[in-house]
Amino acid sequence: MWCDFCVSPVGAIPIARCLAHSSFGEQMRQSSSETDRRQQNRLKGVLPVRVRGTDKDGQTFDEIAHTLDIAAIGSRVGAIHHQLRIADRVTVVHRQRRMEFLVVWTKLVGKHEYHVGLQALKQEKDVWGLNSCDFEVRAPRARSMAQGTGT
Repeated sequence: MWCDFCVSPVGAIPIARCLAHSSFGEQMRQSSSETDRRQQNRLKGVLPVRVRGTDKDGQTFDEIAHTLDIAAIGSRVGAIHHQLRIADRVTVVHRQRRMEFLVVWTKLVGKHEYHVGLQALKQEKDVWGLNSCDFEVRAPRARSMAQGTGT
């Protein structure tokens, strides 16, 4: 369930303040304005990842985390225990594949745990081991003439 949407300062990935999690591969519900704005769909999926970078205090870190949802151009990652800044660069490793991301938003979700919105620095094919067609945004369906005229 979506509620209370706001947009990250970079405007790349919307922040869902309370998003119910479910099994991998289920399409997330989107408002019509969000679908119009989004370039690609996001899929809910918990994938193990290693995240490396430098936190806001200048300390390097290397920790195990997991995705919460994924897209061809980014991800929402949970179980981050270091405070990051917007525009920080991090390296994410998934299945021996190393990818560079930009932090576009962060949210404190516990005393010492953050959710982090990441945007890929370069477009790669099959980033998460899925086909690119899994992330395509489909054009909205046209309403039938009967529905549009009220007859």
